[in-house]
Amino acid sequence: MTEHPLYIAVLDGDARGARAAVEEALNAGADPQDLLSSYMIPAMDEVGKRFDDGEYFVPELLIAARAMKSGLELLRPLLAETGAKPVGTVIVGTVRGDLHDIGKNLVASMLEGGGFKVIDLGVDVAPEKFTAAINEHHPDILAMSALLTTTMPGMKTTIDVLKQDGLRDSVKIMIGGAPVTRRYATEIGADAFSESASGAVREAKSLLKL
Repeated sequence: MTEHPLYIAVLDGDARGARAAVEEALNAGADPQDLLSSYMIPAMDEVGKRFDDGEYFVPELLIAARAMKSGLELLRPLLAETGAKPVGTVIVGTVRGDLHDIGKNLVASMLEGGGFKVIDLGVDVAPEKFTAAINEHHPDILAMSALLTTTMPGMKTTIDVLKQDGLRDSVKIMIGGAPVTRRYATEIGADAFSESASGAVREAKSLLKL
């Protein structure tokens, strides 16, 4: 596995190489789902491990995620044709009043690299927009981000609105962002907290018992 060109390209953040490796494998008759589950997801798992170990930093995560996306662009329509299912669906967004998106984008990319279907609502997301998206997409997880202490209360507000709308028990909630702590997650009734993008993937899989 670790010698496969696709695995190496994702691990090295080589977007052009990842796309070329996918094309070559598909032309040789490879199964799209096998390419994803045997090489691309394990490569992103290794990227996350290296980040946790201090071998990789945010730039390496970003270019690895870009390489993953490059390969996925070719695989997505083929996976859809075969009816292949993602490991789970996650709605992500930065809460109302907060316009920071780098961390949120990185988490979304890492989740996608982990085999999740990601619906990105962007930044400055009002509680009502989160609830509308939950009603429309029926996700397994809602992941909220806040980069300012002044916008953190938007997470609790969103959870309160979900309770009012009878949606809280239908979705797991994960939160993160620079000022966010595990204690705060517990206080507002979130199901999980992560302080890093690679950790978010582990938390998401843990929530779904994967």
